[in-house]
Amino acid sequence: MASVALALLIVMVVSMVLTSLMSWTIERVAYRPLRGSFRLAPLISAIGMSIVLSNFVQVAQGPRNKPVPPMVTDTIVLMERNGFAVTLSYKQIIIMVVTAVLLAGFWYVVQKTPLGRAQRACEQDRKMAALLGVNVDRTISLTFVMGAALAAVAGTLFLMYYGVVNFSDGFVPGVKAFTAAVLGGIGSLPGAVLGGLLIGLIETFWSGYFSIDYKDVAAFSILAIVLIFMPQGILGRPEVEKV
Repeated sequence: MASVALALLIVMVVSMVLTSLMSWTIERVAYRPLRGSFRLAPLISAIGMSIVLSNFVQVAQGPRNKPVPPMVTDTIVLMERNGFAVTLSYKQIIIMVVTAVLLAGFWYVVQKTPLGRAQRACEQDRKMAALLGVNVDRTISLTFVMGAALAAVAGTLFLMYYGVVNFSDGFVPGVKAFTAAVLGGIGSLPGAVLGGLLIGLIETFWSGYFSIDYKDVAAFSILAIVLIFMPQGILGRPEVEKV
């Protein structure tokens, strides 16, 4: 277990460094020049960069699935009755612990540090933040670096849990992550966590009681229903336009 933990830690740190550097470069090339453009321009640029990165990995690494040997296989039997066992794997425990630690650390950074105050100020009003002395460009670049580092951790945990990776694996989780943020409320960290948990529960229960082929349809349908009746999301604040 010690060697497995060390290997996972090394892979996680290396992937965090590489993806952070890549994200910093992407922000400088694909986002910063569009900062003063209309609102859809960054979104279109993000979609284009995701396609570029996906196809780059396909060309560089090949289109085939790349499996890895199982690193953590032990499980804990929580309950067993009538031939049915409820188990909890060590992989799930690792994912929950790492997620809780990262969420606590990220919440502390956003709420209690000068960088977090600068990030919240830029999110509310970039021009006013710049007038008050906030380095907007540096703050946004550091936000991209933090997001890429967290995504690298998620990718490492994804590989550990499923044991196989493909060049297109990032698309569906990325869309679901965006869906979770919108469902919980854009700008709310607890809302994003709640949205992710709700999507996971919806997909799990749908797969257990109905057809697994339509679990994504069920998750996105719930999102559409929530946005119709609560456009700001579950924990998001309604946006008030001041005149």
